[in-house]
Amino acid sequence: MNDSAPSKLDLLHFARRVVVQQATAAIAQIDAWIAQEEAREVRQQQADEMRPPPPEWVVERGLQKTNLVAVHAGDCWTVRKSSRCIGVSQAQAIDALRQQVPACWHCRPDTELGFLE
Repeated sequence: MNDSAPSKLDLLHFARRVVVQQATAAIAQIDAWIAQEEAREVRQQQADEMRPPPPEWVVERGLQKTNLVAVHAGDCWTVRKSSRCIGVSQAQAIDALRQQVPACWHCRPDTELGFLE
C-alpha cells in the first residue's frame, strides 16, 4: 500500500471542505443580491412617495398644441404619458367640454363632472 495516497477519510474531509467553501461563496452571492434588491425597493418606494399625485382632470392635445382632442379623468387608462396630455383643473375641464372638446368614451368625465349640454 502506498503511504502517499490519501485515505478515503482524508478525501471525504477534503470534499466536505470544498462543499462548505462553495456553499459559503454561494450564500454570500445570494446575500449580495438580496441587499441590492432591498436597496432598489427602498429607492423605488422613495421615488413613489416623492412623485406628485396624478391630476384630477386631463386634456389631450392633438399634434398642433391648440387642437384639443379629448377631456379625460386623471386616472383614465387611455391617457398617454406624453407632452400631449396636460393636467387641468375642474373648471378648465368643464370649460373644454363647453367648447365642444369631446369627452373620453372610457372614463366619461362629462358624467363625472355633471356636465350637461
